[in-house]
Amino acid sequence: MLAVHFGAGNIGRGFIGLLLAEAGYEVVFADVNADMVDTINRLGGYAVHEVGQGAREHSVTGVRAVNSVTQGEELVELIARADVVTTAVGPSILPRIAPAIAAGILARPADAAPVWVMACENAVGASAQLAEAVAVEAGDRADEVARRSVFANTAVDRIVPAQDPDGADVTVEAFHEWTIERGDRTDAPEIPGAHPVDALGPYIERKLFTVNTGHATVAYLGYAAGVESIADAIAVPEIAARVEAVLAETSALLIAEHGFGAEALGDYRATVLQRFANRALPDTTVRVGRAPLRKLGAGERFIAPARRLADHGIEPTALLSIVPAVLAFDPAGDDEVEQLRRIRAELTPEAAVTRVTGVAEGEPLYAALVDAFRRADEADLPAD
Repeated sequence: MLAVHFGAGNIGRGFIGLLLAEAGYEVVFADVNADMVDTINRLGGYAVHEVGQGAREHSVTGVRAVNSVTQGEELVELIARADVVTTAVGPSILPRIAPAIAAGILARPADAAPVWVMACENAVGASAQLAEAVAVEAGDRADEVARRSVFANTAVDRIVPAQDPDGADVTVEAFHEWTIERGDRTDAPEIPGAHPVDALGPYIERKLFTVNTGHATVAYLGYAAGVESIADAIAVPEIAARVEAVLAETSALLIAEHGFGAEALGDYRATVLQRFANRALPDTTVRVGRAPLRKLGAGERFIAPARRLADHGIEPTALLSIVPAVLAFDPAGDDEVEQLRRIRAELTPEAAVTRVTGVAEGEPLYAALVDAFRRADEADLPAD
């Protein structure tokens, strides 16, 4: 069995590549980083060091890599033979790898089994987005691509801290979750450690509105309190209490809309909070909080659940209380901090709310958000 994985970064090596190798696949990484490609080929493998409760050591062997810039023909030939193609490159990069994937699928024998393509990105519907980009590349042969492939959406969850980029070894948390939407198909790849489900939506939102919402909440409150690390921030009682209040609200939404059991969801929240407190993962409030403009977006971790809670007649007090901390997040070097600052300087609070969050006048959250933006503007004014 052959798996081609785009992205030889920490997630690619320490999560997706690891599980594929342990499932018995011959794993070939495709990456633009020539140094990493050379390192993997020279060593033929790497170690994965888990940290936290239940941690284990893994030795990944028999892997290799191709340079997706200079070895394009070989990459296409590999995809033409692959059983599985996966990605961990970032959602914005998916259109760039679509040409190679389209060419590889079209080069497959007509009688070959469909190749499963799974974009393992921190985004909703990433595989569907990749499928659209591949179809565009295939042009009038898009129907052939559809017959020869299965683009399955996934949800992935594993914290990988920033670390020394030298070498191929990688450190990750012990916890991981890889959920694959198989629909009504019976030929989903067997990957121990991955969890196939009929419908992915509830699991994506459970992760987004618990892990991502919670992580960002810790980051923004921790940064506001002058705390550098995520583990130190969640150890502050006042911050922990506010995070728990936020996640109680998002859990209420998940129960109302997806039917998750309250006890099981409580256990999931407890595991997530335990992960945030793992001091072996040296993550920072600045790194987790980066890109605040996107994280205040309509479909993102704060506004989306708050809006839907309001639709259910539940006031999202805890979620909205985090907005001022997001607006106050101002580390140097974050382009979105500057973009958000410009928007707030150029627009009224009312216009800025709609521009940033998508919430319009007349919606239940509008007045509270305008008040939060106005108070943030007043806090930014220099003292007399």
